[in-house]
Amino acid sequence: KGIRDMVRISDGRMSGTAYGTAVLHVSPESAIGGNLALVHNGDLIELNVPERKLHLHVPDEELEQRRKEWLKPAARASRGYVSLYINTVMGADKGADLDFLRGSSGSEVTRDSH
Repeated sequence: KGIRDMVRISDGRMSGTAYGTAVLHVSPESAIGGNLALVHNGDLIELNVPERKLHLHVPDEELEQRRKEWLKPAARASRGYVSLYINTVMGADKGADLDFLRGSSGSEVTRDSH
């Protein structure tokens, strides 16, 4: 008896989960102030799979207050590849690509990539 499964919601990847319901790559990410950053313990989140929607059951006024109080997490790297990733990779909703490559290569595929 007890809980056998629960929905997991993340704005990142989830390694090692082979069963159950998971909603991944939610965007915009919490690290840039997306709504996932505003969720508190005990908040009710409704998942509507047919409509592909998540709804956080918190009044708009409360969400606005949480957004005002939200602080961006400090970067954990000041140099190297981790810093390059933190500072230049765009969110999943923008393709998770390097921002300095945006619009520079066009849309033509010059070779079979598979």
